[in-house]
Amino acid sequence: MRLHARWQGRHQSAKPVLVWLHGFLGSGREWQPVQDFFSDWPQLSIDLPGHGGSRAQRVSSFEQLSARLNLTLHHHRVQRYWLIGYSLGGRVALYHACRGTGPELAGVVVEGAHFGLASAGERSQRLADDRQWASLFRRQPLRETLDLWYRQPIFADLNEAQRKQLIALRADNDPQALAAMLLNTSLARQPCLLPEIQRLSGFHYLCGEHDLKFQQLVARAALPFTTLAAAGHNAHRACPQAFAAALAQKLNPGKER
Repeated sequence: MRLHARWQGRHQSAKPVLVWLHGFLGSGREWQPVQDFFSDWPQLSIDLPGHGGSRAQRVSSFEQLSARLNLTLHHHRVQRYWLIGYSLGGRVALYHACRGTGPELAGVVVEGAHFGLASAGERSQRLADDRQWASLFRRQPLRETLDLWYRQPIFADLNEAQRKQLIALRADNDPQALAAMLLNTSLARQPCLLPEIQRLSGFHYLCGEHDLKFQQLVARAALPFTTLAAAGHNAHRACPQAFAAALAQKLNPGKER
């Protein structure tokens, strides 16, 4: 089964395809403000299971999701590509880069994505937390759950207007699909990929300056990263031009857009 995907940009370009993976609650279209800066690249926006055009799909593991991504890339005749992922999409990108098979991967750039929990205790606590969230998505009005979701500390940089805007944007999701995806791709079910990530070539991390949790995570791992000013956890939404400029430097080393 293939994931829903949307092409844009220059399909006949010799450049690698930019494959975009969104975060939890989003869709492939959330990357559009950044994608607009890469109109001369071939681009493929993916809707992950439970979201957008793939909302009817379910997966039971990262392995199954990686295989579905691989089928999608083959269907669209992608031969060489970059993976660009945010949050959940970043974790999917990391898993696929480390454990997946398929076309030639030129590199991977992630934002706000965890490498995986190292201890059984951490995984147990995270699974318990995600089960609570899944229960909320299933049993109460979606807007109420979204309001709680966007009041988590990781979204502390959002003001009230920004929070309301995100709630309105995400309110057309299917809460049952969200609950299933949240549990089946929980950080608790993701292997700890850090040793494999440290061996990846073409890896880079982008992080908002106010996203201290993930700045510390990537700094402790001694991995290459770029901090984007005036941005929090979702830097590509807050500062698409700065995000695009930082990404362009990784795609075209030594060149400026």
